[in-house]
Amino acid sequence: MKNINKTLLILASGLIFGCSMQKNTPSTIDSFPTFSYEGHRGARGLYPENSIGAMKTAIDLPTVTTLEMDCHITKDKKVVVYHDDYLNPKFVQYANGEQLQGADNKGLIYSYNYDDLKKFDIGSKVYADFPEQKKVKTQIALLSELIDASEKYAKEKRKTPMFYNIETKSVNGKDGVYHPLPQEFSDLVLQVVIDKGIAARTVIQSFDKRTIQYINKIYPQIKTSYLIDAKNKKSIKELIEDLGFTPFIISPNYKLVNKDFMADARRSGVKVIPWTANDKNEIDRLKSLKVDGIISDYPNLF
Repeated sequence: MKNINKTLLILASGLIFGCSMQKNTPSTIDSFPTFSYEGHRGARGLYPENSIGAMKTAIDLPTVTTLEMDCHITKDKKVVVYHDDYLNPKFVQYANGEQLQGADNKGLIYSYNYDDLKKFDIGSKVYADFPEQKKVKTQIALLSELIDASEKYAKEKRKTPMFYNIETKSVNGKDGVYHPLPQEFSDLVLQVVIDKGIAARTVIQSFDKRTIQYINKIYPQIKTSYLIDAKNKKSIKELIEDLGFTPFIISPNYKLVNKDFMADARRSGVKVIPWTANDKNEIDRLKSLKVDGIISDYPNLF
């Protein structure tokens, strides 16, 4: 993205947040939820993941406050809502019902223009990992279209709008092959977020610290979340030192969360929102530890 476009984005972000700060108090709709109930990939256990329908399914559940989703960038620089680096044959097929073949079998998302991705169906194929998932023909959605649909649907169904937790799916060592550089990736995602007027209700999360380091520097008004996998051995203090700043949220694999982890988080001044708790007993355990939210494939369990 050209520097002039980046400058405009930064200015727009500042204006949006400036207006929000002037018009709103901590009790208004732009305040982060007291407890963030997050539908993972919308409602992955109930509806094809990262789709407009999955977001609507989550919105229909009154406890859910936040729509969690993943983003990739296409060859023609469109932001799409999709998790894997590649077309996953576990649940992706051609729109005509045929199975993926040739270069499309595990084809990289970054190698396709968005119009080419429209020929794939991510919702009709039986997905053995999620037997309760509704089967319906579904296209990979643009982030812009998904936000528009979610905002409209929430306005019809709720008194207050949804929050968004958007993951940038970049990985150190895969730049230029699986995705653009994290700076461009972030700029493209935030251009959509700012254009759609949801910046004050959005958290950008990533396992790739480069993404949120860049966002913290260039878009300091945007909330960030550092995703932590189950293999992590670092303390929260060490994670923050590694980042070089304190993120709004530390988002660990739920197995890492215990009393000591929460005590460290409180001393460090970060919120804790673990992923991905899909068992009611586990959800209850996490709540008893006073986490600040939970991400689940089954938001109906909240």
